[in-house]
Amino acid sequence: MTTTLDGFWNARRDEAPELPAEVPEAWSFGATPEQADELLGLVLRGVKDGTASSLWDYESTGDPLPATGERSIVTDGAGVPRAVIETTDVRIVPFDTVGAEHARAEGEGDRSLEHWRTVHEAYWREHSENPRGFEPDMPVVCERFRLIWPTPTTPPTVSA
Repeated sequence: MTTTLDGFWNARRDEAPELPAEVPEAWSFGATPEQADELLGLVLRGVKDGTASSLWDYESTGDPLPATGERSIVTDGAGVPRAVIETTDVRIVPFDTVGAEHARAEGEGDRSLEHWRTVHEAYWREHSENPRGFEPDMPVVCERFRLIWPTPTTPPTVSA
């Protein structure tokens, strides 16, 4: 597998020439290599098609917000490019009003809103890039996306 971003993107463009020539932003999910690998695995299996970020963190880092139609390269915990996604929707909502559908889309744990709230509160308390950290009404960037490459794999069905 090609590990440079340019090489990875050129290989994707060879397969899909309609992709733009400019290499999109590359990033990984989570705050640790283990989280990056775990969450990428959910994307590659077709389970995860949503993610959430703190608007306050975007403000602290100066990074641009995701935009509908934007493509990204997703890397694993070692920084190796492994997937291409396209953002399909972006909404900014208070943490305490994020809905069950978004929690399900993130694909983590039992996919419930209760699990989502517990995990994300803990994440922002520990890893926030903004001194405000976590607040129950903090603005959350809820992003939905579709996997462009590779095609999602689905676990084999078990016959009863």
